[in-house]
Amino acid sequence: MSTDRHVWIVGSSRAEREAAFSTLVTPHARANCHRRLRGPYSGFDRILMSVVPPVHASLPDVVEASRTEITSVAPELEAVIGPPIHTLTSLAPPEERTRFYGLGRTRRLAHGIADFLAEASLRRPDVPLVLSLENVHAADPIEQELIAILLRRLDPSRVRLMVGTTDQELPAELASALGERAVRLEAAPVPRRPRDSSRESLALAYVRADGTCDLPEVRAAYEGTDPYLRARWHDERAQELERREEWSLRMGAIPWHREHGSDPSVAGGEALAAAAGYCMGMGFYSAALDLGRRGRAVIDPAGQPDLYWKISNTVAMAAAVLDGGEEAEAICMELRERYGTPTVHLATSYLLGVLYTRLHPAERRDHHLAKTHMNNALALASQIEDPAERAFRTVFQQNGLALVEMHLGNLEGSRQLVTQGMERLDRELGPGKHQLHRSVLQHNRANVFMAMGLPEEALADFNAVIEADPTYGEYHLDRGTCLRRLGDEDGALADYDTAERLMPPLLELHYNRADLRSSLGDREGAIADFDYVLLMDPDHVDALINRATLRLEAGDVAGALADAQHGLGIDPGNAALTCTLGLVAMERRNLGEARQAFTRSLELDPALHAALSNRAMVAHTEGDHDAALEDLTRALELVGDDPDLLHNRGHVHQSARHWDLAARDYARALELPGASREELVRRLDLCRTEAGLPGALRDSSRPLAPALRGRG
Repeated sequence: MSTDRHVWIVGSSRAEREAAFSTLVTPHARANCHRRLRGPYSGFDRILMSVVPPVHASLPDVVEASRTEITSVAPELEAVIGPPIHTLTSLAPPEERTRFYGLGRTRRLAHGIADFLAEASLRRPDVPLVLSLENVHAADPIEQELIAILLRRLDPSRVRLMVGTTDQELPAELASALGERAVRLEAAPVPRRPRDSSRESLALAYVRADGTCDLPEVRAAYEGTDPYLRARWHDERAQELERREEWSLRMGAIPWHREHGSDPSVAGGEALAAAAGYCMGMGFYSAALDLGRRGRAVIDPAGQPDLYWKISNTVAMAAAVLDGGEEAEAICMELRERYGTPTVHLATSYLLGVLYTRLHPAERRDHHLAKTHMNNALALASQIEDPAERAFRTVFQQNGLALVEMHLGNLEGSRQLVTQGMERLDRELGPGKHQLHRSVLQHNRANVFMAMGLPEEALADFNAVIEADPTYGEYHLDRGTCLRRLGDEDGALADYDTAERLMPPLLELHYNRADLRSSLGDREGAIADFDYVLLMDPDHVDALINRATLRLEAGDVAGALADAQHGLGIDPGNAALTCTLGLVAMERRNLGEARQAFTRSLELDPALHAALSNRAMVAHTEGDHDAALEDLTRALELVGDDPDLLHNRGHVHQSARHWDLAARDYARALELPGASREELVRRLDLCRTEAGLPGALRDSSRPLAPALRGRG
């Protein structure tokens, strides 16, 4: 079979799909992706456990570059390759954890795994990888996201995925990736022999398969078996799996067996709560939500109030991140009705405040209601008896209130709240306590300073927070942006490079660095970063606009045209991309087509000065000086004095023999930074001579450049 595509086998049962796989090729690694086995990365936990050790033995630098991503997906590999890069966030004890990863973290991990597999396959060209992934339809949404990204990014001739599913509907991203990048094969029915096993042995087989067997007679036998016997089997299987001491099993099979065992509310509830808490801390929100909902279903809210409200809080937080907050708000209100304890009302008041100021859909946000909830949380925190706990909880709620004040436009009030919190923690707590939250506060104040237009004050806070938590990559990214605003482009670039080394791939980092490299004249580096942005998000319109411009400058007209056409397929009314079509037409000497594209882009955005200046070039080339002057004058009105635009308008005036007007534009351009001084001086000298004006600057006998200075 051709190796230019991945393989997607569809069949009603796992046995049918595996029979079809066996006729194609023997995989180097295979895995069952059913989420019930090992949670969010059931399949790739096993794949990486097979693939990583030999790569680590021969190419340790390839593994090292993706160590955080690898150990996040397959935690047991820490024993082989070492732990991930730790930060105050990852090291904080649960009671001090006040920062959670953003929703996009799992996509970033997926791109890191794609980088690892791609680089490993390139560095070992003699060993192309074939990876078999079964039960993908039953995988956690996080793993389905990972597989979709790998299908899109990996070259099937180097790393070939063989994906097995039923014909049920799949998530849109995964279905699209399979449809575009894999050849679909239908598995042939496998003859079924009548089973002579007893119902009890079939039921036990279902338990020992950790509930993943898809044979109807096995599931029917399980459901028809005495519940007490089933519960005993689940207990025995859970104990067997716990003895393996493999953490990934505690996110899948172990909690499943415990919730169906003889003690679902206690043993099951505790196992589900532990797994949900871990997934929440790792940013595995879909898994945290699934595990937490199952925990709420088995835990007794009256007999186990602490466990019930804590797992409910986990569900509420995960739901708030994933779906905008309806379920989260409903859970908060249920807990407030069910329990009258200050702890519950404190936690739910804070979460309701965050929902209404940030996480609810825009139409449901209400910053004033959010402030009400945050003030209630503050009032409750102030009543805590223990002085250290009271100080921490009060400062934590103040930080939430600062977020609301920022959204209300009260930046100074936000800054004061954060500053007061920092001072109180320093005053009332020992230096080793709550280091994570102290760093969060300082980082938040730095961002408030940036919003206030005070980058120097922000820089002091960024420096301090990096000193306290030097391996947290986002801090370096934010400081790089601050340094760039202060004009320290070399420092900004160094921070961006450090951030890339410390954290999983982040689209915003590569976009910002591409823009910086472009401004520094590093066209090749800028294109490389935009290439990576578009690997992560092929439909990122702004990256397509910028890469098209850079490709055009580099002489890659076909590449620029491809980017423009791709972008216009996503956003047909994009003025900048339409302008790029005009630039491509100019490069191909098709002036009529160029003029039409520039005119169309100005219909879409009358303030697009690049279209005005380039349409002026077309008009000038065609001898229409009046039209060129009109467009250039309008462009100057939009952007203010600009040396290139003044140079161009002076050139048109000169061509029209408007010597005094040309001289005026050239003289003004010479006063501005970035002007092409030598050429301007010669042109100004010639125009003054022709106009009979005094003040010739240099001998005017040297030839002049005949063309305008184009602007992309």
